[in-house]
Amino acid sequence: MDINTIREKYINYFKEKGHKEIPSASLIPENDPTTLFTGSGMQPLLPYLLGEKHPEGKRLVDSQKAFRAEDIEEVGDNRHTTFFEMLGNWSLGDYFKEEQLEWIFDFLVNEIGLNPEKLYVSVFAGEEKLGIEKDEAAVKKWQELFASVGIEAKVAYIGSEEDGYERGIKEGERIFYYDSKKNWWSRAGVPEKMPAGEPGGPDSEIFYDFGGEHDEKFGKHCHINCDCGRFMEIGNSVFMMYKKNEDGSFTELEQKNIDFGGGLERIAAAKKEEPDVFLATNSLANIIKKLEELSGKSYAQNPEPFRVIADHIRAAVFLIADGALPSNVEQGYFSRRLIRRSILFGNKLGIKEFTPSFVVDTIINDYKKHYRYLENKRDEIVEAIEKEATQFRQTLQKGLKEFEKRQGGDLISADDAFVLFTTYGFPIELIEEMAKEKGLTVDKEGFKKKMQEHKELSRKGAEQKFKGGLADHSEKTTAFHTATHLMLAGLRKYLGEHVTQRGSNITAERARFDFTHNEKVPREILDKVEDYVNEAIEKGIDVTIEEMSKDKAKESGATGAFWEKYPDTVTIYNIIDKDGTEYSRELCGGPHVKNTREIAKFGKFKIKKESSSSAGVRRIKAVFEEES
Repeated sequence: MDINTIREKYINYFKEKGHKEIPSASLIPENDPTTLFTGSGMQPLLPYLLGEKHPEGKRLVDSQKAFRAEDIEEVGDNRHTTFFEMLGNWSLGDYFKEEQLEWIFDFLVNEIGLNPEKLYVSVFAGEEKLGIEKDEAAVKKWQELFASVGIEAKVAYIGSEEDGYERGIKEGERIFYYDSKKNWWSRAGVPEKMPAGEPGGPDSEIFYDFGGEHDEKFGKHCHINCDCGRFMEIGNSVFMMYKKNEDGSFTELEQKNIDFGGGLERIAAAKKEEPDVFLATNSLANIIKKLEELSGKSYAQNPEPFRVIADHIRAAVFLIADGALPSNVEQGYFSRRLIRRSILFGNKLGIKEFTPSFVVDTIINDYKKHYRYLENKRDEIVEAIEKEATQFRQTLQKGLKEFEKRQGGDLISADDAFVLFTTYGFPIELIEEMAKEKGLTVDKEGFKKKMQEHKELSRKGAEQKFKGGLADHSEKTTAFHTATHLMLAGLRKYLGEHVTQRGSNITAERARFDFTHNEKVPREILDKVEDYVNEAIEKGIDVTIEEMSKDKAKESGATGAFWEKYPDTVTIYNIIDKDGTEYSRELCGGPHVKNTREIAKFGKFKIKKESSSSAGVRRIKAVFEEES
């Protein structure tokens, strides 16, 4: 049962339970400046989890592409990957814990055929200081489900991960209480780190027991969250039922939601009784087979370089397909880093002139049935990878010369290692390897310190730069977002259809909007655009949503930027008056008001400034002004 079969079974199972299938969102998020990548299934659905109505209803199912840049250095063991797919089923204020736990247990045991004797679960232990109780309802339901297959499931309180290593698992225990570091889910992590307005809630994780001896280097005893390899988390049901308040307290959401995320590759590993996801996942296994042919070496003898290359090139293929071409900034930096690291590990395998594009067709062939667009972008992906590979080889030659110059004494200093990393793209492991060959050591601790300082500076710089998308999903920011759509329609009406969006940054205080136009926009035109927006607001027009194929949306005349980032099925927001006057009809995946009249309470829409942003691109700053 490969990942394509499991994905199909999952989607069909929940469709039979009344769920509508929705397409995977792009790896490059829209209207979310808080993160560079889509790293979870809930990110694209956040507006709907907060109460906005989804055009497909209250029950949804999908397989969402995800990329987690922070896991790049972790790749090399048997379970970490940067790119993965999350199987997701969603209840937007419809069913809750009872149905969710029952259905996911039924799917794993009866549809996929996992042995229930090997399933273990964790639940939330509560957070007394925040007034959030422990999840006794989930415990009761899990006991019923295990009892239905003849298993008596004892309950234990673990608390922290550290406590787990001290305590271990006693006989018969199958359900475990953990604290908020392990069994609470929000985008920000634990409750204390959540910003005001953010939704989150307790969760219940499902683990599969692969057996095997515990490795005490991870801790004295094994427990289900141990990293020794015996247990692997395969799914997580989030009971998204709380919202954080300005004072740090929590209140229950009016609309309680279910957000399930199941690791597709990890479920495949459990099905095959193969704890190595690189062997259990057909796409990764096929890449490894190709690499064995190219290198003449065996995966079993030295798995790490095979795993790094397989993961990194698969991730790069999907990132480039979603628009993240290799570069020095933002998403493109990670495409570049993935390609360059895979080349270095290809060198380790002794593959002469290794170019990651050697395995692109292997990846596309395994995924094209579900992600049809990959085949159409094949040439673009190969070209981007080969161009980056050529550029990196040139950089490597310069870096090797620089390395020779920087040798002095028996130590490669932290400063020298840092320059080799930042300027020439040499990972620390390559610097250490080259140093070892020459009998030198590297100041690794000093290098780590410099890297931490570099990350802090980069983070501060990123906070100050012009970020895209919405700062939050507050009522006023949402109103600005809808008004910005109307403004774009007005600009196209009075300047011409060459005007398209080139970027936006919207907060509760103002909207900044970049658009294509070659010259300064006269004030009289800006006034006409203002009037256009305010007229639509005053009319109180319903904002309606429809989903259709991307091709049909283009044919229908819907406007939109970055078409290539969107899946085959897209969402169109319509602002069309009862008399048929079309004020805006645009492709978008963000939150909007339900009626334009909702914008009026914030004041009149006013364009305060129009200026040049870059060659051929103008920038507008707009605000809401209260009428005197």
